[in-house]
Amino acid sequence: MAVIASHIQNYLERSSWIRKMFETGAELKSRHGAEAVCDFSLGNPDLAPPEEVFSALEQLTRRDQRFGYMPNSGYPETREALAAFLTKEQGAAVEAQDVVLTCGAAGALNSVFRAVLEPGDEVLCPAPFFVEYAFYAENFGGRLCPVSSRAEDFSLDMDAMARAIGPKTRVVLINSPHNPTGRVYAAEELRALAEILTVKSRTFGRDILLISDEPYRFLTYDGTPVPSLLPLYPFTVVVSSFSKSLGLAGERIGYALVNPAMPDKQNLLAGLVLTNRILGFVNAPALGQRLAQQALGARVDVSVYFRRRQAMAEVLKGAGISFFMPQGAFYFFPQAPGGDDLAFVRVLQEELVLAVPGKGFGFPGYFRLAFCVDESIIRRSAPGFKKAAAVFG
Repeated sequence: MAVIASHIQNYLERSSWIRKMFETGAELKSRHGAEAVCDFSLGNPDLAPPEEVFSALEQLTRRDQRFGYMPNSGYPETREALAAFLTKEQGAAVEAQDVVLTCGAAGALNSVFRAVLEPGDEVLCPAPFFVEYAFYAENFGGRLCPVSSRAEDFSLDMDAMARAIGPKTRVVLINSPHNPTGRVYAAEELRALAEILTVKSRTFGRDILLISDEPYRFLTYDGTPVPSLLPLYPFTVVVSSFSKSLGLAGERIGYALVNPAMPDKQNLLAGLVLTNRILGFVNAPALGQRLAQQALGARVDVSVYFRRRQAMAEVLKGAGISFFMPQGAFYFFPQAPGGDDLAFVRVLQEELVLAVPGKGFGFPGYFRLAFCVDESIIRRSAPGFKKAAAVFG
């Protein structure tokens, strides 16, 4: 008899292509040496935290500090500081009570889903999508329902979204700046989506929740703005983290922000505090909360990502590979030469270049590159991309 549950066995078989490629990379590095492999598989930020984080760490070494339990929603003073920061960022009057500190954005999403999903409820999201979304929804009896974006620029297909929303739709989940495409949804797109959700909520007699996953909000290019959803739709929850902006991915510190304008928001907030506890998170990491509080408004050196983005674009152009220029985040999602993303990624591996097939993001025919690696690695990959693309030329 198997030790693990049958659905977990199924999850293992469906498990993330990102992790599979990471494991493949480890094997290739062991055989050929780490310097020989150009690994673009994992979105693991490599930049050092800003100086404000290190200053906060020095303060936390004082022997009078305590790191015990606090309210499940987080330290009151951290929530106060975060609320003031989010008021400016989101263009809405946020109060401390509107924010729950969580174990990363993933912890926030799981806490929200646990609080709002009934068995059989549907979570709609644009495809391509971050693969873990499906598992998060299924954790609580929900079902992820991807809706294809427009392939030319990965904008939202409003007609398709409207058709997909039905009586079982409980949540629409978007991610902007977007992983894996680098798309930033424009204000007119978000207004149109809000109008659709307003009509559909009225039609089906239940308020459809709009969740905006925003860990890359800080990282955009060419002056591209990231519009706030809070003024557009009252039933919005923003989830985010400091993993990328402060270089604290391993510290697991994030938050859920419930729209201050949401009717009966206290009920949802009480539910989030409860689910944050009963899921076993109990509270967000004490050290992470203190670090984030002291470093609010700071960020890693984003100029590094600007240079890497340009380098990656030059490499892809040199190989004749078609791509959408990312407006934010640190990913490219180019078209796979020949149209078969699995085949192209396999050929890339032969050139010691690692990418993730679009199939892993619910969007075959494309592949993802995470350019959160040293620029020298990006430049070094150019011959491999050219050779791999030529196979399908």
